[in-house]
Amino acid sequence: MMRSWFAIPLWQRVVGALLLGIAIGLLWPTGAAAIKIVGDLFVRLIKMLVVPVVLITIAAGIASLGDPRRLGGIGGRTVALFAFTTLIAVSIGMGFGLLLQPGDGIVLAGVAPHVLRPAVTPADQLLGIVPVNIIDALAKGDMLAIIFVAVLLGIASVVSGEAGKPVVALLQGLAAVLLHLVRIVMEVTPFGVLALIANAVAGSGMAVFVNVGWLALCVILASLMQMAFHAGLLRFVARLPVVRFFRGIVDALIVAFSTASSSATLPVALRVAQDNLGIARPIASTVLPLGASIGKDGTAMYVGLLGQFALQALGIVPDAWMLCVMLLTGALAAFGTAPVPSASLFMLAAMLGAVGVGAEQTALVVGLVLPFDRLLDMTRTVPSASANLAVATLVARAEHGLDEARYRGHTTL
Repeated sequence: MMRSWFAIPLWQRVVGALLLGIAIGLLWPTGAAAIKIVGDLFVRLIKMLVVPVVLITIAAGIASLGDPRRLGGIGGRTVALFAFTTLIAVSIGMGFGLLLQPGDGIVLAGVAPHVLRPAVTPADQLLGIVPVNIIDALAKGDMLAIIFVAVLLGIASVVSGEAGKPVVALLQGLAAVLLHLVRIVMEVTPFGVLALIANAVAGSGMAVFVNVGWLALCVILASLMQMAFHAGLLRFVARLPVVRFFRGIVDALIVAFSTASSSATLPVALRVAQDNLGIARPIASTVLPLGASIGKDGTAMYVGLLGQFALQALGIVPDAWMLCVMLLTGALAAFGTAPVPSASLFMLAAMLGAVGVGAEQTALVVGLVLPFDRLLDMTRTVPSASANLAVATLVARAEHGLDEARYRGHTTL
């Protein structure tokens, strides 16, 4: 029986669990509540791996490059590609918002405003990259600070020469062990996904598609459009088959959907990047953790879409200048969004504030959307995961770090 279970590809087991979870959530809500602890345990297992995976894999990846100058090429390409895909994502979100007008006719009277936290200034974000206390940054899971420390550790290991070789070997050994640990944890995925989806559906039913129907439709269509854009980059820039890419990353996409967190998806993304796409470990270990912090295509798309939704709900007609300002501020806001569920809602204030919408009005819009945001958040995390893996593939192709035979498999489309 166990052999039969493990003989089924993991993604098929996860999809089956996802469908069963939807059925349980709709038909047996009390049963969904009973298995909630399984979903919570799965999320905790994934989150348990995030900090060590980020710290060790980035440091090991940089140490494996051997030449710190090569890191500059990889880092430059990575940041440039993420900036490009983020701008496109905001444009797609704004485009669908302008085309389908999801906020037109929404009544905000009687909506309870949601209290917004004070906005973090760009200067504070920049200072926060350098941790005062490394242990405190690790304990809090401060991703940008952890990435900064990991990059310094990797570079220092390389430039130390002979003295640094034991550290390089230790980092590479730890990275290999962590990758196997991720494989073990991934076997729990079907059960975790079943419990998470069952509870999400039991909590909201399909209400999200009724109460904020047009917004939900825009999120789905814009997510598909953004992933089609990723496919276009792979097909026409990298000259790689698209079907094989999406078939190879389906495990990561399902985990992204079920956890609604880019950080929680990172361990799985690292595994599929190396095992299924043939991306060299040094590149995957450098690009993907960076993408988990700044590669927010789903967030960028949603911020752009929600900005238009808010203006329509408030009865404001944007001019060309307002749209340009929203495009730029939306992209910058997405770069600074924490990789946790519903974080993009709280970046809306930065975008709307740039075009003169007050915090009180923004709080009303957030108060309207927040009760239904979980399933929307799950949906828009998928293009973020797709973007991270697409950028990693493009960088690996440019840096000659892609095992094309493993990537292509038997697919030619």
